[in-house]
Parts: sequence; C-alpha cells; structure tokens
Amino acid sequence: MITNGGANQARTRAPRGRRATWIVTAAVAALLAAASVATPAAADAPPRVGIVCTTSTAGSPGQPVFDLTTTTGYISLPDGNTAFMWGYSNGFDSFQHPGPVLCVNEGDVVTVILHNTFAEPVSVMFPGQTGVLADGVPAAPELDGSGVMTSLTPTAPAGGGTVTYTFTAANPGTYLYESGTNPEKQVRMGLFGALIVRPTLGADYAYDRADSKFTPSEEFMVLLSEIDPYQHQAVEEGRSFNMNTYHPRYWLINGRGFPDSIADNGASWLPTQPYGALASVYSYDATDHPDPGLARYLNVGTEDYPFHPHGNNGTVIARDGRPLEGPGGEDLSFEKFAINIGPGQTWDVLFKWYDAESYDPVTNPVPVTVPSLANQVIGVFYSGSPYLGTQEALPPGTQSLNQCGEYYIISHNHALYQITSWGVTMTGPITYMRINPPTPNNCG
Repeated sequence: MITNGGANQARTRAPRGRRATWIVTAAVAALLAAASVATPAAADAPPRVGIVCTTSTAGSPGQPVFDLTTTTGYISLPDGNTAFMWGYSNGFDSFQHPGPVLCVNEGDVVTVILHNTFAEPVSVMFPGQTGVLADGVPAAPELDGSGVMTSLTPTAPAGGGTVTYTFTAANPGTYLYESGTNPEKQVRMGLFGALIVRPTLGADYAYDRADSKFTPSEEFMVLLSEIDPYQHQAVEEGRSFNMNTYHPRYWLINGRGFPDSIADNGASWLPTQPYGALASVYSYDATDHPDPGLARYLNVGTEDYPFHPHGNNGTVIARDGRPLEGPGGEDLSFEKFAINIGPGQTWDVLFKWYDAESYDPVTNPVPVTVPSLANQVIGVFYSGSPYLGTQEALPPGTQSLNQCGEYYIISHNHALYQITSWGVTMTGPITYMRINPPTPNNCG
C-alpha cells in the first residue's frame, strides 16, 4: 500500500533507490540463472515464456463465451512499493493484472459477460471490432438525463450489475480491450487486457497472408502501461483525483517491472501478475527452424513508448489489427529497429535471429567472423559476437550463467525516463531475448 505523502516520499527516495538498485542487480542474475536450465512443466501449466492464451470453456464451437469480473488487488513494483489496482478477472477468479489474454478465431461469434462488483458503472470496449452488441442491441454511448455522455459504450450497473457484449471477430490481429467508462480513471487503474484473433490460415499465422507465418512457440506479448501512484492511492482511499496533476512514475511491461518481467509466466512470488516478458528463441535454420518469431506490441498508456529490442531489426507486418498491404494485397511491411507505439496502438512484428553458420549475404547481409575464445570478453553475457556461436570451454575461474550456450540481449523502452520506478533506474519496461543454440537440446 502506498501511504507516504510527497514530503516523506522525497526523504525516503535516495536510500530506497540504492537498496532497490542492489536488489535489481542480484535479482537479474538469479532470474537469468533460473532461465538457463529448464524445469519440466505440468501438463496443464502455462508455458514458461510466451503468450498465455485464455480460451473459452463455455459456448459451442465458433461461439466462445468469456466471463470477466471486476476485482481489486495489489501488484509488486521494482522499488519495493505496491500499487492498488483494478482489474478484469478471468471468470470469477481472484484479481490479476493485466486482464486475461482472450484468444479467439477469425469468424467466431464472441460473447463477453461483464460482472461489475464496483460501486460505479463499468464497461468493456473492443477497439477494432465492428457490429458490437450490448445486451442484444447495437452498442452506443450512454448519456445522462441532460444529454452529457457518461460512457463510450453500455455499462454494467454498479453493485452487481451485468452486461453481455457480442461481436463477430471478423479480422485477425492484435487488439486491446478496455473500459469505455471514465477511461482516464478506469483504464489507468487497470481495466484492460489483450484480445488475439487467430486467422483462418491457422494459429501459426498472424494474418491471412502466407508471409505472416511464425513459430508458435515464439509468440510474445509486449503490453506497455503506466501508473501514477498518487491516483491509485486516491482511488483506494475513496478520494477524488485531479487528472491535471496526472504524472506516471512507473512504467510496466505485461503488468510487471524489471527484473520481475523476465521471470516465468505464473511465477509464484507474483501471484497477481501472471505474465512474464522474456522472449526465448532459436536461431534461424533453413531446415529445422525456418519461421520467425512474432512480437505483439500493445500500448495502453498515455505516452508514446519507443520500444527498442537490441541486436536485430523487426519486420512490421500490421498495425491496429490490419496487415500492411496495398489494395491488391501487395506487401507493405517494413523493417524497423525501434518500435514507436502510440497510445492505444498495436503493432505486430516478425523477427529472426541468425547465428554465424546461417550467414547468407542475401537474407542476412552483415558479414561477421566469430572471434576466437582468446579474443572474446567472457562474462555473464557469453560471446563477443553479434551472432550465436558455439559453446566452447571457458577459461578457468570464469563465472557464466550461459550453461546451454545461449545468451541474452536486452530490450527496453528507449525513452530512458520510462525505464525507472519512481527514480530507481534500470527498472520498468525492460526484458531480455534469450537466444538458444541452433540445435534444440534439453537445457531450456
């Protein structure tokens, strides 16, 4: 619970910042070490990394039904604070942040039933979806008795009300869902989540284009958000909050800050923050691993988030759930190094990683010679090459976390003030990409 006022906060920032920086340094080493050795997961457990889909267990084929319930809870932040949050829970489960990742198929008739436990009306909007119905009639803004709009879409009444939304998922892609009621409060407090519509071509395609094929085990979510702790404290205490003073002090990726962002999905010490952000990929191989990975970027904040994966370009294939193509289906995708996501936008990006042996002057026109061991800088991040070499014997006394021959490349928001937590640097929306050896092994 955030209880310090501004003056007390200022007095305590410096010592807590130094402590938090030490904690972050120790924690990232421990988490990367844990990521180096795989632990077999239970058959019904979520994948350790990558997108965790929530699929319908109700309805009939082609007609999925989801229940979302408004809940409150707390999340852990990298500087040792916690934040009071609102959220959409899956079914009638306990609080989670962000809301569940709803996965459906193109052409599905989707039903979402919102159960409102709050003392004010709440709603769900589905940007990018058309023909949305609310309780069987076309969704339209709500107005009060004087004609002033009070919600962008029909609401579930306060204190136990419900509303049922239906729509046909006509277009594959990556979408947000979020509250359309008092969004400057309700969305900022955490009423949002991701919606993924799979194309008719199959779950290993992003869109109904042959060139959107990706490796299903290398599909990742980058959901970027922000918190002003003074707003969250005011809501928790039932006080009003002046949005003219709104100022984010925390920025998150998939509902976590670094180093928690690189922990596994469902990490036990983050019971309300189920989604990790570590990307784990294998390097390109024309026979065994020819398809790229897919990153689904979503921005639910109020600012531009220039996300910056080190070490490789990505191919932007779609924005806001629409493929980048001309009127005749021409490919209009483009390569980009930093993904500049505006508020409310989604971007879909394909990417590959090449090792030295897969170098090709046409598809990968960066000549490289993997240096000999004697010329490499050996440490936590093994290899002195921008490409993945082979695991060699390390010099005596060398410490390394790279037990499988893999190594790690950082990814983070490139607006550097956003990779902080109330002044604690190198936290916030930061993650890593783990590049595994070309040949899969039992190491991870």
